[in-house]
Amino acid sequence: MDCADLQVPADWRKPDGRKITLKLGRLKATGPSEGSVLVAYGGPGGPGIALTQSSPDWWAELRQRMDIVTWDTRGYGMDQFQGLSTGLPCAWTRVPIADVPKDDADFGRLADTNRGYAEACRLKDPELFANMSSADHARDMEAIRKALGDDKLNYYGASYAGFYGQDYARLFPGRVRTMVLDGTWSHSAPDWQRELEAMAKTNEQFMRRFFTWCAANDCKDVPALWRALIARADRTPIPTTTPNVAYKTRDLQTFALALARQGSAAWPKLATAIRKASKGDASDFVPTRGARYPDQATGVTECTDWPRVANRKEMNSIFARLRKIAPNTGISGSNASATLNCVGWPVPVTNPPVALPKNLPPILGAGAWGESDAVERVLTQVPGSATIHHDGPGHTLYGFNPCARDHINRYFTDRTLPTPKTTC
Repeated sequence: MDCADLQVPADWRKPDGRKITLKLGRLKATGPSEGSVLVAYGGPGGPGIALTQSSPDWWAELRQRMDIVTWDTRGYGMDQFQGLSTGLPCAWTRVPIADVPKDDADFGRLADTNRGYAEACRLKDPELFANMSSADHARDMEAIRKALGDDKLNYYGASYAGFYGQDYARLFPGRVRTMVLDGTWSHSAPDWQRELEAMAKTNEQFMRRFFTWCAANDCKDVPALWRALIARADRTPIPTTTPNVAYKTRDLQTFALALARQGSAAWPKLATAIRKASKGDASDFVPTRGARYPDQATGVTECTDWPRVANRKEMNSIFARLRKIAPNTGISGSNASATLNCVGWPVPVTNPPVALPKNLPPILGAGAWGESDAVERVLTQVPGSATIHHDGPGHTLYGFNPCARDHINRYFTDRTLPTPKTTC
């Protein structure tokens, strides 16, 4: 891999101000190069250089005709992310997903708690902390394109890096040649409330697939046990044999959803865990390692990208609607739940979801259960686009699904799209 440094503004609104360093890596084409594909793996904070070096076989066929270029995203440095670009000098930590505030005092305490986590990072480098959104990463991508001398951008964005792609498409629509959004979600919803509802429906469907499996696999009792369990868990948290750990409804829903997403390999374990919890012992939901409660990373990028509730009245209205749509999973595993950890954040939402422009070339999406539906909602805004669907569990397709990889490679090299709803 060839590596290089690229200087970009810490704050793109101040192009002549302070500069930070992006570290770029390139795997040259093994045949005559017809251009480059810029690759990002999401996270946010996934180290593009280290991940590309660890998975070179992914790109072997595409490299016959294209250079593979990647970079370590701004802010996510060596200490915790293996990133080689300018890092934000703070200790990212995983924090429990916030409980739903029961009154205004709870809501205020939540805001203060979140601000405390954030300030520990922000005070070390306020300028970089405030410029870590997906739009900032997208502007970095445009600087990379210019530095490479490419007339237009070819981009592969996996998982959260799909948001960088969507933001690039909004900011630089005339510079897109090809773009693949693999295993991502929508940052382009014209109506954010409807997108939250669609996410809730997707989560509910994961549990319904599990219940359908149970109907044919000797666990017909489990759906009723589950509904009774989550109905009582907030009144009386379900204890475990782990000291000081007992689970409320949303804890159980979050862990159950994570197992349901894994498909039939994990469904017997989920059935056993529900039966055991319904008898008063939720120990089978306790993670074998790591945090004992559902948690997430400090949202330095996420809290600038996603709308957050302004007050408890707005929160209650949204949550009530989502629980009605998804009675088995509620708000668990959704942006509505995750952004509770952004209430009180010292930086506003600088990069909210916005619809894509009208003049984009066709884009290719890909994903497994749920993800393909989410990316398809994005690409309905771009005429001529297509989405590759995988009818099974998983997260992203390119590295693990040869059928999807072949379609994606053909799109990058020849701009040939599969049929609009291809199954792999």
